[in-house]
Amino acid sequence: MTTPKTTALSEFSDKLGNRIVAIEKFEAFLAQETNWLEAPASTRFHLPHPGGLVEHSQNVARTLLRLRKELSPDISEESCVIVGLYHDIGKIGMPGQPYYLPNPSQWHVKNRGVNYVVNQELVHMDIATRSLFLVAQHIPLSDEEAQAIRYHDGQYIPENGSVAHRECRLTRLVQYADNWSGGVLE
Repeated sequence: MTTPKTTALSEFSDKLGNRIVAIEKFEAFLAQETNWLEAPASTRFHLPHPGGLVEHSQNVARTLLRLRKELSPDISEESCVIVGLYHDIGKIGMPGQPYYLPNPSQWHVKNRGVNYVVNQELVHMDIATRSLFLVAQHIPLSDEEAQAIRYHDGQYIPENGSVAHRECRLTRLVQYADNWSGGVLE
């Protein structure tokens, strides 16, 4: 199975190791059964346009690989690609049920820049938990990768307090990469 060049994965394929088949199958599932390639990254703050989520995810993966090279070269590039690309995959929602819907209020779009609203029909999960749920169904993860996906928002959200000062290096790196990408690059 080859990954189409239209996927988020194509530029990172040389970084993949023994999980490449599972990753390619996950990409095919995402492209065929979800809005992965069209989803925005947020309602209004960073990349709130079609395709914004893929753009953000690629930015995080690129930044994470750069941080890894300088700060922790013993972490596998494959782990960085998996965590970087899929840390926010929960923003797709579920197959057939997008997380973000176009905002029906044109006033909010025009005056507040809120292009999307969260789909209230989805079973509630925070984005990081939904991300881990989706990825773990398709790609075998190490415990460090699972922690990095689940706690990628760091201490910005109260729910992450239980891991404070117990983050593995990959978790810390993805927190920095996500913050840098969303706050500086985008």
